[in-house]
Amino acid sequence: MPIVVNTNTTAVTASFNLSHANDALRKSLARLSSGQRIVSPSDDAGGMAVAYKLNSKLKRTEAVRHNVQNGISYLQVQDGALSTIAQIADRMSELRTMAADVTKNTGDVENYSKEFIELQRQLNQVRHQKFNGISLFATSSSPASTTAPELRPQLDKQGLTLDDQGRGYAKFSRQILTTADGVVVDGHVSLNVVNLQYLLSIGQADNRYISAAAAVSVAGGAGVESITGRNVFMNLGNVDNGNQDDFASATTRNELYTADGYLSSILFVSMGNFIDVIERVADARAENAAEINRLNTTSALLVQNQTNLEAAHGRIMDADIALESTRMARQNVLVQSSAAMVAQANQLTNIALSVLG
Repeated sequence: MPIVVNTNTTAVTASFNLSHANDALRKSLARLSSGQRIVSPSDDAGGMAVAYKLNSKLKRTEAVRHNVQNGISYLQVQDGALSTIAQIADRMSELRTMAADVTKNTGDVENYSKEFIELQRQLNQVRHQKFNGISLFATSSSPASTTAPELRPQLDKQGLTLDDQGRGYAKFSRQILTTADGVVVDGHVSLNVVNLQYLLSIGQADNRYISAAAAVSVAGGAGVESITGRNVFMNLGNVDNGNQDDFASATTRNELYTADGYLSSILFVSMGNFIDVIERVADARAENAAEINRLNTTSALLVQNQTNLEAAHGRIMDADIALESTRMARQNVLVQSSAAMVAQANQLTNIALSVLG
């Protein structure tokens, strides 16, 4: 190779090697300091795109899990209210049993009815219970009780449900999505919003105590056939279910209801009616508990999904500290050796001075 002054290819090559080693060292330092394998998209463009989508799904999964936990809290608060309703129904049935004692006089029955009226008022307050401003209960009139098969398709079209006694009632629910994709078919849980009006309907009142009103028809009570019909409801106070204005006769209404619209005597309700209410409250609490268990299972699944997504994201984005430390040590040596060789290569042109001398 000729001895030249203007061109020093050896020094240029050593300089490029130094620059390459220095870039690699800087990259290792960036990975070790950030803990990430992909510091910039150019490190792994495809991996960066996959990691971004996984991270987005991971955050949505965590948000869904929080929603599910809130749903569990909603149902727990609802069950607390249902527990109070169950206690009230139990007490009402107890009062009805004591009022039916042949040794009790009219004054005694009236005293039992006073507590019965107060318990009805308490039920009216319970129906207003909310969770974070969201109602725990719904109220909706039930259509006339029937087991006629020809009416079932009609009830289905109206979005109504038939119970085991053939009574139709409106069923309400709130829907929680349980997948990060936000698609109903991929996963959802319906939270029952208890139809309190159906839950506390007393079926058929004891006709012995309302026989004077037997001929009076309902005035605007949707779905309620007559005062002695099958859907006379325990009043919840000013609910649009026909209770307040069920009767065309003010005298009849005053006989059956207090001024604020509650049944005035516990003897207007038979023991069988109370037992029916207790059974429906038990069914509602069982459904509530089943939904809580399902949400707990859903939450466990979301925790597993979240854990696995974290692992998948980490395998793409996280730096292998041991491996990267080894690489940094190697690149550090290369930088130092390259710098020394650049200095040596720059001295090669000094040979030309010797020849000229």
